[in-house]
Amino acid sequence: MNSEVILEETLIKRSQQKKRTSPLNYKERKFVLTKSKLTYYEERSEKRNKKGSVDVTKIKCVELVKSEIDQVPCQNKYAFQVIYDTNTLYIFAPTPSSRSKWVERLKKEIMYNNHTLSKYHPQFWADGVYQCCRQTEKLAPGCEEYHLFGDSSRKPLPPPPDERPPPPQIPKDIVEEHEDTEEKVIALFDFHPMEPHDLGLVAMEEYVILEKKDVHWWRARNKYGFEGYIPSNYVTEKKQDNLEQYPWYSKSINRSKAEQLLRQEDKEGGFVVRNSSQSGLYTVSLYTKYGGDNSTAIRHYHIKEKRAFPKQYYLAEKHVFNSIPEMIEYHKHNAGGLVTRLRHTVCQKDKIAPTTAGFSYDKWEINPADLTFMKELGSGLFGVVRLGKWRAQYKVAIKAIREGAMSEEDFIEEAKVMMKLTHPKLVQLYGVCTEKRPIYIVTEFMEHGCLLNYLRQRHGQFNADILLSMCQDVCEAMNYLELNSFLHRDLAARNCLVNDLGVVKVSDFGMTRYVLDDQYTSSCGGKFPVKWSPPEVFNYSKFSSKSDVWSFGVLMWEVFTEGKMPFENYSNVEVVEMVSRGDRLYRPRLASNRIYNIMMACWHEKPEGRPKFSDLLTHIGQILEGELC
Repeated sequence: MNSEVILEETLIKRSQQKKRTSPLNYKERKFVLTKSKLTYYEERSEKRNKKGSVDVTKIKCVELVKSEIDQVPCQNKYAFQVIYDTNTLYIFAPTPSSRSKWVERLKKEIMYNNHTLSKYHPQFWADGVYQCCRQTEKLAPGCEEYHLFGDSSRKPLPPPPDERPPPPQIPKDIVEEHEDTEEKVIALFDFHPMEPHDLGLVAMEEYVILEKKDVHWWRARNKYGFEGYIPSNYVTEKKQDNLEQYPWYSKSINRSKAEQLLRQEDKEGGFVVRNSSQSGLYTVSLYTKYGGDNSTAIRHYHIKEKRAFPKQYYLAEKHVFNSIPEMIEYHKHNAGGLVTRLRHTVCQKDKIAPTTAGFSYDKWEINPADLTFMKELGSGLFGVVRLGKWRAQYKVAIKAIREGAMSEEDFIEEAKVMMKLTHPKLVQLYGVCTEKRPIYIVTEFMEHGCLLNYLRQRHGQFNADILLSMCQDVCEAMNYLELNSFLHRDLAARNCLVNDLGVVKVSDFGMTRYVLDDQYTSSCGGKFPVKWSPPEVFNYSKFSSKSDVWSFGVLMWEVFTEGKMPFENYSNVEVVEMVSRGDRLYRPRLASNRIYNIMMACWHEKPEGRPKFSDLLTHIGQILEGELC
C-alpha cells in the first residue's frame, strides 16, 4: 500500500544549489507522491529516469512560498516548499489549485511526523539570503510561525509542543452537544481552490460550516482541520431526508429528459428519481427492456405519501417506508409491484459541477494577465467575444467592450450585483477587468453559442418535448431573476446560449441599460427591441417582470418556429400598430394548442393580466409530464 500513487503531476523543480557557485536552474520533473516517498523523475522519449526522492517521514514542513508572480522566473508561477533534513525543495505548480492540492495532501501525510517545524521562512532563499528576513545562513531558523494544520496567514499557530499547556478536560456531554449543534454538509462535487483563502472539496466528504456571511461563499472546515471558503452551491445539508446527497436523485430533470437519459443508458432496471411537476413531490422513472411485444418501456411512478406522523412513503401500497432512501433501497432488491426492480442508478449527464459566483470569495476584479485569448466567437452588442482561458485552465468567454458602446461607470458598479446572481440556467458572470481599456467582461463559456443559431442550424432535429424543455430552461432562469427583483429587459433567443449538454442558459440580463446604440433607442429615449416588447414598453418605456413575461412568449414562438424572426415581414412601426390593435403572432406548426395558450397568456394586453414566471413553470412542467404524472 505504501507504493500506491496518491498524486502525480509534471511540475517544475528549482535546483537546491548544493555548490554556492552554481547558478539557479529550473527543470521540468514528473513528481509522484506515495505514502512513503515524494519522488521526482526526468522523462525523456518514454523513458523515466529517477532524479531524486524524499522520505515522507523526514519532511518537516510543507507550505506555500509567499512571492509575487512576476518574481518567479519560470512558466509555473505558483511555488511551494518542502523542507526535509537540512534541505529546502522549491517546487512550482502551474495553477493555484494544483499547488493547493499538493500542499494539502502533503500536510495530511506528514501530520504525524515527529519533527515538524515550529517556524519556517515564508519567502525564497535567493541571492545568498532569505528574502523574508535577509538572513544569510541557509540553516538559519525560520522567521515566521508554521502551522501544520492550516494556512499561517489565516489561522494563529499553537505554541511548540513543549510550551503548550495541557488541553482542558471538557465534559463528554458538552462535547456531544457541541457536535450536535455544528452544521454539517456533504460535498456534491470536487472543488479545487483558486486562491489561498479557499478550501478544497472532495465529493461525498463531510464538512463543518463555520460562517455564512456571503450567500454564495461559506467558510468551512474539513476533517483535517483546514479552514477556508467554499462555494455554497457545491454542498448540501447532511440529513437523511435530503435527497441531493444521493447519486440516483436528479433535481432538475423533467420527464422528457429522463426518458432520453434512460434510453441512452439502455440498461434493464435503469432508474432516476426526479422532481414531479407538482411542487414537493417526486417521481421514479424506470426503464425495462421487456415492456411487452419485445419492446422497451419506461414507467413513471409517483412517490406517494401517507398522511401519518411521521410521514411515510411508498411506490406500491403494500410496501411503506419511513424515508425515500429506505424505499429506494428496498426496491433495489425487490420489484414489489414495479415493472422491474431498481437495478441500475442512472446519473444525469449534466450532473457536472455548477458555476460559482466569481472564481473565488470576494473576487470580482480579474487580472488581465490571468487571461489567455483564443479564437473569436462572434461580435455582440458591445464588441468582440472571444474564447479564452483563465489561468490557462478554465474555459471562459471574454467580451471586449468597444469604446463608446457602453456606459462604463454605471456598469462597473452594477457588475458586483450581477456577479452574485447565480443559477444553473443563467450564464455566470465571473468578473470584469476594469483597470485598463478596453474593459473585459468574463463569463461562463457555452460551447454551442446562441440559441437562435443553434435552432436554425439544427432545423427539423427537435421534437416538441425537446423544444418545450428549452423553454423550461429559460423559464427557470427568469423565475430566479423575478424572485430576485432583477429585470432582463432584452429576453430573446439571441440572448440565450447553449452548452455542450444542450442546456439553454439566459445571458446578458440587464445589459440594455448600459447600451449606447441607436438600434436600441426609441424616439422617447427608451432602450428596447420592438418585436419582443409589450405595449407599455414601446409606448411608455415601462419595464417590469411582466414585460419580461411578454418577451418570454416571443422567445417560445422563436423556439417553436426553430428560429424564425417574429413579424418578419413588418417594420418596427408596423409591429407597434399591429400589437396595439390586438394582433398577435400565429401558432407555430410544432406548438400544440396548450403550448400556444401559454404564449397567448404572455401576450395579454395589460401587464397585470400576464402570469408570473412561477405559474408558467408549473404549466410547462405539467405539459412535459403528460397525463401520467
